[in-house]
Amino acid sequence: MSRREIRRMLMEPKRRFVDRPWVVPALMAAVLLAGLGIGIGVGVGVLGGKPERQARTAWEKAEMAVDRPPRREGQTVPLDASPAYTSPPFTPIVPLPAPRPGGPNDDGMVYDMPEGMEPDTEPTQPPPEQQAAVPLILPQPSVKPMLPNSPAWQRYAVPAPKTAGRPMIAVVIDDLGVDKRRSEKVTTLRAPLTLAWMTYAEDLPRSTQAAHQRGHELMLHVPMQPMGEGWDPGPDVLEVGVHPEENRRRLNWGLDRFDGFVGVNNHMGSRYTGDRTGMRVVMEELKKRGLLFLDSVTTDKSVAPELARNYGVPFAARQVFIDNEQSVTLVLAQLAKAEAYARKHGAAIAIGHPHDSTIEALSQWLPGLDAKGIVLVPVTAIVKAGGKVE
Repeated sequence: MSRREIRRMLMEPKRRFVDRPWVVPALMAAVLLAGLGIGIGVGVGVLGGKPERQARTAWEKAEMAVDRPPRREGQTVPLDASPAYTSPPFTPIVPLPAPRPGGPNDDGMVYDMPEGMEPDTEPTQPPPEQQAAVPLILPQPSVKPMLPNSPAWQRYAVPAPKTAGRPMIAVVIDDLGVDKRRSEKVTTLRAPLTLAWMTYAEDLPRSTQAAHQRGHELMLHVPMQPMGEGWDPGPDVLEVGVHPEENRRRLNWGLDRFDGFVGVNNHMGSRYTGDRTGMRVVMEELKKRGLLFLDSVTTDKSVAPELARNYGVPFAARQVFIDNEQSVTLVLAQLAKAEAYARKHGAAIAIGHPHDSTIEALSQWLPGLDAKGIVLVPVTAIVKAGGKVE
């Protein structure tokens, strides 16, 4: 190569890469391919995820469309999370009677105790004549003629004898139906007694009908949670902290066990009857069914009197437990306290249980009431009287 050719080649300007004729078409093709790939990827992602999203949205809509009740089993409701409720100021007419201490025997029933454990005893109380009057009942709805549409507490009430100004005593026997032999013996006693049958006893329709035919008034004895955690009130017990609707289910199970009773009283319950959330459930159902509530008074913190008044549920409270100690002599002594209370205040409600000593004491005591000028009445007679003796 000559010098002239070399000089010309060195002095000639170099061509840029992009100026080459094949580069631009290649770049355009690459951009188009990349755009097409991105578009396909996005489309696949969107189209592939749409059925799943559509299915999930349809499931959510189906879930929202179903009016499902809240979960029951194992669900608890903090006490401070209960629905807001404002009640009018309440001042008891007079203090309730002294309760049983919370724990194993807080309904007055003495069970077979474990070896080495002594049964608890009733708190020391002043003589009946020194005790303050208790609210036998709160103001009650007016008593109407016994019509088919009357509330159950009136419709199933046992007719009571005229008192003619004499003091009244209602004797309530709890815990019936479990011990069939002793329950049967109780029904043979002079009527009218008020007999409270355990929700979980067997053959309740037959047993309760037989008792009613003998002139006794019927009640349902509902297990409620006591203070003592080591004591079992029985199946389907109403408990603090359980979802209100679960307590309602348990209560309604018991209320549907038999027919013809005038109301409910608590079995144990020293903890539950002091719980406002739980007792609202009880009062709502009793109001709906036209039943009364008899407070066994197992705690001085019971909210039953206040809530019964707020809900318009007929209410009564016991004054004397007659068989905390099981001997005929001691049961008769407690019945004498009930007499003294009735003479002073016009009426008294005494609660006992189907013990042999209680049955024997009542068989001795009941026939002598007329001579003492005292009238044996069912609980509904005291409720109807509104605390006033006829």
